[in-house]
Amino acid sequence: MDIGAVIKDLEEIAPPDRAEETDTGKIGLIIEGRPDIRCIACALDVTPQVVRAAAALGADLLVVHHTPLWTPITIVSGHLASLLRGILDAELNVYVMHTNFDRASGGINDSLAMVLGLSATDRMTLGICGNCPLDLSGIAQRLSAPLITWGRPSLPCRLGVVGGSGFDLALIEEAVACGAEAFLSADLKHGVLRASRLPLIQTTHYALEAPGMRILSERRGWQFIDDPPETMVWK
Repeated sequence: MDIGAVIKDLEEIAPPDRAEETDTGKIGLIIEGRPDIRCIACALDVTPQVVRAAAALGADLLVVHHTPLWTPITIVSGHLASLLRGILDAELNVYVMHTNFDRASGGINDSLAMVLGLSATDRMTLGICGNCPLDLSGIAQRLSAPLITWGRPSLPCRLGVVGGSGFDLALIEEAVACGAEAFLSADLKHGVLRASRLPLIQTTHYALEAPGMRILSERRGWQFIDDPPETMVWK
């Protein structure tokens, strides 16, 4: 299939115009490879391991959630040079769907709701709120990741969930308005912790967003490349 036809299909899954302004220039086909697409791989991040795995699979296209090119580039050296060399040597196309996929039907947050078994859901600006039947150990098991809590959340309860870096006071207030009794996300900052009206549950960024890319891969018949960062829990 021609890359243009594949891009049209991807834009139907996650329309680019649903992305946040901060994603301007950072979604869609960000690295161009060969024009004919026969094999598609999918991952959360473009890492050297993911690129090597995609090349070994014979993939022509890598669909990811996070762009490897966050800021304008004036120098290509070190890690970035090595990463780009692997991508270009493999003639691999790289397509990014980020906040547009967070908001899409069946995207990152809808996938989280399914994994956690949320019911009676309300959609938030960049997340979802619903009745969670799991306790803390159940959530950790479903996400295959550790949890850190503040404010003594009592689960099962009505839970606000935002994939990725979702600890934002405006989103927490949206969850309150949806009846949430606790809030789950990643990358918590001290100021949000002190000001939150809800008990907070923090897990890893990867644990909250990888399920959406994995489920997308399963639905589309693509190959998902799992490359989680190492997590160490000190006791």
